[in-house]
Amino acid sequence: MARIVSVHSFRGGTGKSNLTANLATLVAEAGYRVGIVDTDIQSPGIHVLFGLEEAQFDRSLNDYLWGNCTIEEAAYPVDMPGISGSLSIIPSSLNTGEIARILRDGYDVAMLNDGFREIIQRLSLDYLFVDTHPGLNEETLLSITISDVVLLVLRPDRQDYQGTRVTVEVARQLAVPELYLVMNKVPKSFDAEAVGEQAAETFQAPVVGVLAHSDDMMALGSADVFARVFPDHPLSRALGAIAERIMAVPTAEPERP
Repeated sequence: MARIVSVHSFRGGTGKSNLTANLATLVAEAGYRVGIVDTDIQSPGIHVLFGLEEAQFDRSLNDYLWGNCTIEEAAYPVDMPGISGSLSIIPSSLNTGEIARILRDGYDVAMLNDGFREIIQRLSLDYLFVDTHPGLNEETLLSITISDVVLLVLRPDRQDYQGTRVTVEVARQLAVPELYLVMNKVPKSFDAEAVGEQAAETFQAPVVGVLAHSDDMMALGSADVFARVFPDHPLSRALGAIAERIMAVPTAEPERP
């Protein structure tokens, strides 16, 4: 049975897309069939981490939502050495005209639900990662509602805490089966254990990762997936622990060739 994992944050700039890309890659490396959908249609870009430029794809999530193609036609396999499973990404368009159209006309949000289920079936996925749009809107609520796992990403920042408190309450009202917190971009001068304990107490939810701010991550500049470039980095090990936690949620065993 496939699992849908939504990675969400109340505010932008939390590192949500980088986290999504790294976790999806690590799960694929473990032998699972993994898909990623970029539903941050107003400010897309997760495809860049996989070296997929807009000129390389002629279909996107936008085309599916407007009835111009099937969801499978908007999915692109990611070729990465060493991945024993598989990884595919459904990008959103960076075309300014298409983004303006989304902002002006919107789309049928219910099609997202249909698309998620269809791509899971078509690609025989074990995990579908959803990179959401920050904040709470219709498509985000839908993603949370149909998710098996929701990872809420926040920084040790008062505004992040305030917004995340609202998001946690909404997720609980929607009866999300598994709700986890990830503290990201934590200054190295902070006590990581204390940061995690404070967040767990504040939100009454498990904290599965406290990720320190990394100059190496900043220097990479989203040019690649961090855990693959720096597999032995402390941050990569912390990301691996989160991936292990996600894979501990029951799902089908990976089928290996």
